[in-house]
Amino acid sequence: MATPSISVCLISGAEAQRIASALKSVAEWTQEIILVLNEEVEDETETIAREFGAKVFREKWKGHVEQKNSASNKAAGDWILAIDEDEVVSSELRKEIEILFQTPGRLAPYTGFSFPRCSYYCGRWIRHGDWYPDRKLRLWRRGQARWQGINPHDEVAAEGRIGKLRGQLLHYGTGTIEDQMKKMVTYADIFTQGYICGERRVSYFDLLFRPLWRFVRGFFFKLGFLDGWQGLTISWMTTFYTFLRYFKAFEAQHQARNLKTSTPSKERVELPASHNIERK
Repeated sequence: MATPSISVCLISGAEAQRIASALKSVAEWTQEIILVLNEEVEDETETIAREFGAKVFREKWKGHVEQKNSASNKAAGDWILAIDEDEVVSSELRKEIEILFQTPGRLAPYTGFSFPRCSYYCGRWIRHGDWYPDRKLRLWRRGQARWQGINPHDEVAAEGRIGKLRGQLLHYGTGTIEDQMKKMVTYADIFTQGYICGERRVSYFDLLFRPLWRFVRGFFFKLGFLDGWQGLTISWMTTFYTFLRYFKAFEAQHQARNLKTSTPSKERVELPASHNIERK
């Protein structure tokens, strides 16, 4: 029985300084790399990707979910391995996947596999709180799973049995506090757009209790305090982001409601038959 092939799929903006590490971690042992690159990118991201043998497709930004589904739809491998441009497949995870695929019979019961993601933050690998184990479903049979969710918080949805691997996906996505603040505002705006398009509405409960619960859950229940000041910072940042995104959605929701109630209805003025007009 032939060894099933793997297509690596990812999306990217201008990430010339980081994408090489991600591609290097998969190029030697997978059969295909698909990169959907934002069409406006002008740095060396495309050049670097092609050096690793990637097939690069430039597309207009459609949102995280749509962009990632576009990349997956272009894959030809039996299985899809999805990573981000700021992630690296650890040597342990690579070895675990290679051993698994050398015995195709072990793959038969499964639609996909999840594995933990470990993030590097301010000089420390985070191993507690809301950031760990942060298990992700990133390896699945082509055609049997899709990205879904409210942008920018995407996730893979698959039907069938999901296996669990132990090797870690290493995440180097966090930058300075300023970078994180800018990203939180951007993500909150995207979240608001997606939330408004849906049927759900933000309540006072969301504003008051969701942020508080995120702090208590991450810092105390999930032992975030064991990660020192980095764990405390992450818990507070997560709390603030949770409040920010629901507040912006709440604000937009009420602005839309006020606009609707303040818009005057059409009035009809009765004039002689020859001069009937409609006033707005």
